[in-house]
Amino acid sequence: MRQILQSLRDGRSSLVNVPVPRPSGNSLVVRSVASVVSAGTERMLVDFGKAGWIEKARSQPDKVRQVMHKVRTDGLGATLDAVRAKLDQPIPLGYCEAGIVEAVGSGVQGFVPGDRVVTNGPHAEYVRVPQTLVARIPDGVSFEAAAFSPLAAIGLQGLRLAKPTLGETIVVYGLGLIGLLTVQLARASGCRVMGIDRDPGRLALAERFGATAIAATDGRSVVARVLDLTGGVGADAVLLTLATDSDEPMHLAADMTRKRGRLVLVGVTGLNLSRDDFFKKELSLQVSCSYGPGRYDAQHEEQGIDYPLPYVRWTEGRNFAAVLQLMADGRLDPLPLITHRLPLDEATRAYEIVGGTEPSLGIVLEYSQDPIEAPHEVTLAPRPPAGKGRIGWVGAGSFSARVLIPAFKAANASLDGIASAGGLSATIAGREHGFSRVLADGQSLIDDAAIDTVVVATRHDSHARWVIRALQAGKHVFVEKPLALSIEDVEAVGAAARAAGRHVCVGFNRRMAPLTRQLQDAVRGRGAPVITMTVNAGELPRDHWTKDAEVGGGRIVGEACHFIDLARAIAGAPIMRMHVMTARSATGDPVDDVASIQLGFTNGAMAVIQYLANGNGAWPKERIEVFAGGVIAEIENWRRLRVYGAPGNTSALARGQDKGHRAMAAAFMRAVRGEGPEPIPLDELLEVSRWSVMAGELARAGGGFHTADDVA
Repeated sequence: MRQILQSLRDGRSSLVNVPVPRPSGNSLVVRSVASVVSAGTERMLVDFGKAGWIEKARSQPDKVRQVMHKVRTDGLGATLDAVRAKLDQPIPLGYCEAGIVEAVGSGVQGFVPGDRVVTNGPHAEYVRVPQTLVARIPDGVSFEAAAFSPLAAIGLQGLRLAKPTLGETIVVYGLGLIGLLTVQLARASGCRVMGIDRDPGRLALAERFGATAIAATDGRSVVARVLDLTGGVGADAVLLTLATDSDEPMHLAADMTRKRGRLVLVGVTGLNLSRDDFFKKELSLQVSCSYGPGRYDAQHEEQGIDYPLPYVRWTEGRNFAAVLQLMADGRLDPLPLITHRLPLDEATRAYEIVGGTEPSLGIVLEYSQDPIEAPHEVTLAPRPPAGKGRIGWVGAGSFSARVLIPAFKAANASLDGIASAGGLSATIAGREHGFSRVLADGQSLIDDAAIDTVVVATRHDSHARWVIRALQAGKHVFVEKPLALSIEDVEAVGAAARAAGRHVCVGFNRRMAPLTRQLQDAVRGRGAPVITMTVNAGELPRDHWTKDAEVGGGRIVGEACHFIDLARAIAGAPIMRMHVMTARSATGDPVDDVASIQLGFTNGAMAVIQYLANGNGAWPKERIEVFAGGVIAEIENWRRLRVYGAPGNTSALARGQDKGHRAMAAAFMRAVRGEGPEPIPLDELLEVSRWSVMAGELARAGGGFHTADDVA
């Protein structure tokens, strides 16, 4: 199938062949019939892509600060690589789609194949969306009208926050697509509506929809006109549905609003507010979040878990349904907003129009109404010849594309197929890195007899499941950390690996870093080492998927496992005991990503891992210190090694940050080809994984102690 992607580097849009996604769980696959280009949001993305480096930096000051921190801690080379990788990742465009349900996941309720629906899917011939972001199209509403529903839902959510009552005066400031839809919604609510814009054509449309049009000639005259039309009282509420960097619209909105009136920011404006504007009138200001409750909630949007209707009456999906019903009732009509209808083949022209080549408002993309031949696999190049190390890659997130795949390419791996659930991320990575084919189903790679090696780079909760499937199919497996999220799954992987007689490797790459090897040489033969590791992990949002115990396992099992493994490698002996302590919040709850992990080893070595999410990005992210027999060796952020007490007090400065990814991939590929041993012996890999799971459980519980008997 074809999908529209846009480059953040240069702003160009393109139609790309992508495998058709498969439904799973609470998701549906919908065949597109019509989609609408969001002139505001999508033009901002295109303009950002076309901007030069300086303009990009000016528009993203927070990102610039992050980049400068990264330069100081990780070095210029690593930072430039990360920035280039980010800009080289094309993004999907669009969020207003209407079509026909093609297939449903096992957990979907209320939808069946053949249903006419609207979704927030991108511009693509087929889209996969959670059931919470799907609404059935009523009879009598066309696909192209229905495709405006997400835009209308944005206006509806802003209107709900304004809490209009019958007969109130509502000002809609900015008459783009969302503004003109909001005018109709406010009229349907029984309100008197005024619309403000500079464009005569848009003002005429606002009048057609029953609003009083006010030309935005200059600020004072606009305010005076609103006050005059309201008998000097002012508007009850102003919805700002425009996009500008200027602070003036917010100031003018405050001036034209009555005392104790409401301002709702639906679009984007400058927010250097004047306290005096709000103080004298006791105005309220609220920022509206897109389509409504549920937006940016991963459980709602990604897992398809809905809020109970009695407690959250209007979610984003229910707002879709509400505007569709208004269309069916004849009280909302988006069709007069359409200025262009283009077939998908001409989609790139749509973005030229949006960029200003000709006047436009609503641009509808039209898709074939007949089912098309759309495979779940897309061929990019001839498949590699048969041989050891022919790889099927499952999972294509940013870490895979930026770090892991290049490491395997450097190890001369034969990159056959790459799969991701939606197909898009696999397509982007597959095209960039030279895979032969792209799939929307990882199981197909596991079932392929020509593939002897599988790399698993999916989310943490699926690692063990994919590893076991691949082993049972007779494949060697490399899995990005962690191996599993439970002791039971660790043991199941161990049993499957022994039964299959195939190599298993977890991406514990830091033990393979060049500076680690030099550190081990410096302290070798000097007795049991004492190891201190400080990990300045940085804070993540509370709802980040890695902090979800069910999905990511928490940051200790998901990331601190790296350092448990590194301590095991430096100590050179099995772990025999572990003590975990965590910080406490103001309410007394454990903060499981601010933790101290103390390890004791059978040879008398000790390690303390301080995993800290409460630090600052200006300080190095990782520091490793080892004390042994009169020698101290220190690694700072994988860029510098200092050794004290050894002959010559040697030190090393790496040319760039090297955490061992390439060395690990090379060692694993040698093992697969029968040219060397496993990078990590299976028993040691399972041992580290058990202790990592136990560390995560103790951190969530607020701390505790375990011995080897507890993980045996």
